[in-house]
Amino acid sequence: MITSTTADYKNFFKHSAHPANAEQYFRELLDKRERRYEDLCRNIINDMNQYGLSVVDDFLGMEKGLKILNEVRSMYNAGAFHDGQLVHNMRTDTQSSAVRGDKIRGDKIKWVGGNEPGCSNVWYLTNQIDSVVYRVNTMKNNGILGNYHIRERTRAMVACYPGSGTHYVMHVDNPNKDGRVITAIYYLNINWDARESGGILRIRPTPGTTVADIEPKFDRLIFFWSDIRNPHEVQPAHRTRYAITVWYFDAKEREEALNRAKLENSKTNNVSSIAQQAEPDSTTTPAPAKVSAVAATSSASSSASSSSISSPASASVSASTALSASKALTPASMNTGSGALNANVANSSCNEICT
Repeated sequence: MITSTTADYKNFFKHSAHPANAEQYFRELLDKRERRYEDLCRNIINDMNQYGLSVVDDFLGMEKGLKILNEVRSMYNAGAFHDGQLVHNMRTDTQSSAVRGDKIRGDKIKWVGGNEPGCSNVWYLTNQIDSVVYRVNTMKNNGILGNYHIRERTRAMVACYPGSGTHYVMHVDNPNKDGRVITAIYYLNINWDARESGGILRIRPTPGTTVADIEPKFDRLIFFWSDIRNPHEVQPAHRTRYAITVWYFDAKEREEALNRAKLENSKTNNVSSIAQQAEPDSTTTPAPAKVSAVAATSSASSSASSSSISSPASASVSASTALSASKALTPASMNTGSGALNANVANSSCNEICT
């Protein structure tokens, strides 16, 4: 029989069970978490101000990250994904011949609102990202982020690059002011080694002379400006690569984009070619356009040691899309956990921009 040699139980327990002490303990715990959250948001603000992008490692932790990964794998194995699309690609004949026989993008995607069966953990992820974005957008002394009024986002685009060299050529998410201001990407790839598996996200912030090479490591969250400040590409992936992307809208730019779409509709007076705003899939524009990318400034992050920086040759980038008249979709409302964000500034009769 095992017996205890502990006799002084008051000293044995580190925390007394008295209610007052328990309340103090939890208050201190919450204060500590709040300080860490404040530091996280402040680091993101500083990175976005200085570099135009930010990297956060260990965002949710292993346990929650695995639950999200399992949901994504289940959706993919069930055949719920479809090819990522580009409706229109503006390239010269020379550029077109260079990519002939190859895909501009090789990912498979699925749009997730979060209320679908089997998506509760993806919903949790988007809520956590919402909270961070809302916080950095409303904090005092938040620099460039203070120029925007962010109150809505797209649904989550869950993407899979199924290996075999699948990739996405250099492009800009929002070259023509469709409203998207921040791109947020969460990665789900356990034990990723870019030397063997490739799949690096290369960002060429403009202007500048260097690039940021970001490995798609498990539980890593990145933010960057969605417009022409950040041309980027997914380099060939040689094993299955999962990512979840959401785009956040600036209210003013989004409203202006919707008004332009309505004006275009009134000019054409053609129901079959209504320029409706649909879900952004990648590079989206209200009209075909060419985007030129220049090699650019340095990247930084909350875990700068995980992202490598190099100096590439300058690159000519051209990827754009035409507006699609697909079925009506409404942008997702942001959820900060406090209910502070629950508004759609977009006209519900307009679609989101779709590629």
